[in-house]
Amino acid sequence: MNAAMKTTLSALALLLAIPACAQQAPAPAAPADADPALWVVKDKDTTIYLFGTIHVLKPGLSWFDEGVKKAFDGAQTLVLEMVEPDAQTAQKIVAAKAFAPTGSTLTEQLPPNYRPAFAKAMGEGGVTAQAYDRMRPWFAAVTLSLLPVQKLGYQAANGPEKVLTEAARAAGKQVVGLETFEGQLGIFDTLSQPAQLQLLESTLDELPTAERTFDRLVTAWSKGDPDGVASEMNDSLKDSPEVAQALLVDRNKRWAAWIAERMKRPGTVFVAVGAGHLAGAQSVQAQLGAYRLRAVRVNY
Repeated sequence: MNAAMKTTLSALALLLAIPACAQQAPAPAAPADADPALWVVKDKDTTIYLFGTIHVLKPGLSWFDEGVKKAFDGAQTLVLEMVEPDAQTAQKIVAAKAFAPTGSTLTEQLPPNYRPAFAKAMGEGGVTAQAYDRMRPWFAAVTLSLLPVQKLGYQAANGPEKVLTEAARAAGKQVVGLETFEGQLGIFDTLSQPAQLQLLESTLDELPTAERTFDRLVTAWSKGDPDGVASEMNDSLKDSPEVAQALLVDRNKRWAAWIAERMKRPGTVFVAVGAGHLAGAQSVQAQLGAYRLRAVRVNY
């Protein structure tokens, strides 16, 4: 799958304000076991766990147990990519960042050969022309990327972020974000117009294979296979350097810097970010080398 599509399907599926209608899949009779990868960075008085997530999952996958649960239970703080804002705040941010109230419509910006597929895909997702023609190209790409996986039953409500946040708040743990919702959307705005349109065109090209690709991604994650995650999410990013730099590399560097700074204070922290950020040559773990820190895989 094209790297741009992979990015929107996985690392950015946490954008919950996207106007898509989801269909909940029935839970299996018995939970399927999953053992996602977990790493730890530690010194004499500070321990930071690094856990890769898939932002949307189907129900019935058992992952919050064994080593993951033990690490989480021992932490005083949960750190996520971002702390989800309330719905009203999120809607205001989306309205300000994701839509262009004036100028040419999005349909007009697309090459003529993409326009029928774009209108068809949006219509099938219940998005009206009035709404999608005012979207910025990146937001249309993210919306279209999420529509098929949501229809298959993948939901943020079943994702690790939601589960971990609820568990942390129930246990009285601090919950903080590495970024804000507004900041995440702002990252897309840094992309040039050609890169945004390429992202949308690639998404349209790859919609027919979205189910197969996302299933492979979840399988690799469930097996604790970071190489498999990297293969599905990151390997082709070299074909979209602007997207890779903004959505993956720059963020990994910022998060590694945050971890290095946090290591100066005692305590135990559980960091949960998209699994693609903890896989491949540009991973957060690799960026930690600049600070002479080493992340070790936790065997459980």
